[in-house]
Amino acid sequence: MTDRRLISSGSKFEEEIGYSRAVVIGDDIWVSGTTGYDYATMTIQPDVVAQADQAFRNVAAALAQAGATLDDVVRVLFIVPDRADWEPCWPVVKKYLGRAKPASTLIHAGLQTDAMRIEIEVTARITRKG
Repeated sequence: MTDRRLISSGSKFEEEIGYSRAVVIGDDIWVSGTTGYDYATMTIQPDVVAQADQAFRNVAAALAQAGATLDDVVRVLFIVPDRADWEPCWPVVKKYLGRAKPASTLIHAGLQTDAMRIEIEVTARITRKG
């Protein structure tokens, strides 16, 4: 597949586990489940809202490497271990996806570590102008 491009955030998880932050084929972009780690420092804030904000910045960085923005997101999956953590994240979701208004699903499930309080996965399609 010559048109398959792999995007990395530099996260140690990608190398240790063996996956890409995002895969680009043509105009389609699949961004892996992304948590609130600051990949530069490999630290994570305890607050779910701060984690959601950081996760969206991480997703936006991957999309930028692929030539897209959060406005190109067509589908999003949210995973939260604690149901009570979801509603406080709504303003953050609206801040980042309010224009795109993608199809959306929420799942309650455990994440890789107890420190992780939200994981966000997106699918995007690059919009060609002109």
